[in-house]
This record gives sequence, C-alpha cells and structure tokens, in this order.
Amino acid sequence: MQQTIVVKIGSSSLTSDEGGLNRDKLAFFASELSKLQHQGFQVLLVTSGAVAAGFREMGYASRPKNVHEKQAAASVGQALLMQAYHAAFAAHQVGVAQILLTRYDFSNRRRIHNASMTIEELLKHRIIPIINENDTVAVDELKELKFGDNDKLSALVANLVRAWQLVILTDTDGLYTEDPRKNINALRIDRVSEIDEEMYRIAGGSGSSVGTGGMRSKIEAARIAMRGGVPVFVGRVAEDGDLDLAVHGIGKGTYFDTREHNLPMKKQWLGFHSLPQGQITVDQGAETALVLGGRSLLPAGIKEVSGDFHPGDVVEVVSSDQQIIGRGVVNYSTWQLQAVAGLSTEEVQKRIEVQRMEVIHRDEWITLTAGKQINE
Repeated sequence: MQQTIVVKIGSSSLTSDEGGLNRDKLAFFASELSKLQHQGFQVLLVTSGAVAAGFREMGYASRPKNVHEKQAAASVGQALLMQAYHAAFAAHQVGVAQILLTRYDFSNRRRIHNASMTIEELLKHRIIPIINENDTVAVDELKELKFGDNDKLSALVANLVRAWQLVILTDTDGLYTEDPRKNINALRIDRVSEIDEEMYRIAGGSGSSVGTGGMRSKIEAARIAMRGGVPVFVGRVAEDGDLDLAVHGIGKGTYFDTREHNLPMKKQWLGFHSLPQGQITVDQGAETALVLGGRSLLPAGIKEVSGDFHPGDVVEVVSSDQQIIGRGVVNYSTWQLQAVAGLSTEEVQKRIEVQRMEVIHRDEWITLTAGKQINE
C-alpha cells in the first residue's frame, strides 16, 4: 500500500516579509514535493498564503485586519497561488488540484465523506491535492467554524486520509526549550511522545507578520494528529533534500511520535469534526469507567449538565476539574438529563422515559483526554 504524506506550508515560507508570493520559494517546495511523489509516496499539500499573496494586488499597504478585506485579498490571492503552484509543479510533470475547505465541511459527515472520496480519486491519478481553507466564506466571528490557521487543517486532513506522516514546515528547525532567537543556550527537542502543558508553555506565540500560526498552533496540530494515529514532523525544509530527510526520520526539526492507531471515519468525525451541542460533567467513577474501563456513561455518574441538546446530538464530557475527557452521541435531551443526573437506573426509570438507559453508549464515544488511549 502506498504511504501518504501530508505536508503543510505556511504563509511565511511562501511569501516575502512585505507580502506577495516568492516564486523561488514556491518552486523549491514544488521540487521537494515532486521528489516525494516520484519516490512512490502519495502526497497532499495543505497551503496557506492566499491572503498574503493577494493583499498587495488589492492595494493594501499591509496584511488587512478586517474580515471583508481579508476575504477580498484571499479571493485574489487564491487564484495567484494556484496559478503559481500549477506552473511550478508542471516543471516536474506533476499535476495539481485545488480543494477549498471550511470547518463546516468537516462537521458535516456527508460533505467530509465527499471530500475524502475526491481526494482518494485525485491520489489514484497521481495528482497532488492542494488544500486551503476557503477564506472567502469562512468568517472570523464564527470561531467554532474557523480552523484558526492551516496547522489544524493539516492535522484534520492527515487524520482523514490516515496519513503515514504529517510534515509541518516552519521557519525554525523544530521546538526548543526556549526561544533560540533570545537564548543561544536553548536546546532543540528532538522527539516528543506526549504533549503536556509544559510543551504549550515553551511553544510561545506567533513570530511572523504574514502568517497566523506560531509554534503553539503547531503543537496543537500535532496533538490532533497524534490522537488520530498520525506521527508528525515540525521543522525546517530549506535546502535540496531536506523534505526527504524529514520524511525518513532525520530531518531538521522535532518528531512527535504516537502509539495510537488510525481512527475510522466515524470516530474521526465524532472526536475532531463534530460540533458539540452541550457539556456533561461527570464524577471520578464515571471518568474512570469511560476512559479506562471502556464502559458506557450512565446517569448515576453525572454531576452537571449544560447546553441545549437532543437525542442524537454530540456532547462534550468533562471531569470534575473541567478537563475534557471526550465526546459522544447522547441519548437524552438536556431537560431529561438534568432531571435524572446522579440517580440510579431504577430511579431514572421511575421519572422519565428514554429509548436507551445509557446516556452515551460506548460505541458512540471517543476518549480525548491527554495521555490516554483512544477507545475505538
């Protein structure tokens, strides 16, 4: 079976500091990606750069801040970006295709299934899908429907295609214990097996004027991919052959390892794409049963309920200290669950009528708590 590689390239890697596409940089990355495909890999590219490529064409002096200005710049820049990619890959006899996605596409099971089938067909014909967020219709105010940056989008795509590896390219050669630009004694972290709060602390913020994703967003993307069973490389590709080195485990960056297995589409949608309609707080016993015991959630283990949900909706489950445990498809409505929270099965049967006694059946559940095995 051919191995699939998802590569994410950010705005700062494709443009000048002032904005606008850097054709030499783009040609370099097209060459590196083409080499991977010629080796037999199935390659997908998740790219940023539409707004950065287009705002100069719009006459803006700097990257715009207002939503309608960014969307206008993206609509101009996306055409320029694809035109440049098409020419750059054609030099290596490699075809490309454009796929624009929004958060809603992932949250809708039918739409993401269709996107998956399209990607599969393109790869079958040795065409590289070039994926970007559809900035012309995604709205910043709707935070739950925005990826925020293409780092997260690349992780979701990697999970979707069950990639062999996700490669996230940056301007620095991986994650350091401190900012290497400020402390020459900072040490690079070569391998990561688990992402904790300390990892987020040292990740820092965004360092580019043309991009939106700093190292912190790349850590979050790595976390999503790892939980979906996809190992991740975060680092720099600046010279001929660097991408090949990155893919083969000796690149200039940090490797994020995972012990998880690739998730089936249903679990992916539930864990990463669905939009929860409410939240359920559970006690320690219920948390242990869900995370470690592979058990269903019953009303007796519930402490609090919030939101407005109905049977069949997705809800988020949190621990007593408000840490996310996972998500599941709920069999109760909000008012029903509020009426029976903490009660035994016998008491529940006396008070309400429900089709299933389990609040969330284990077959409709995915564990998302850090450091725990995901239930499949």
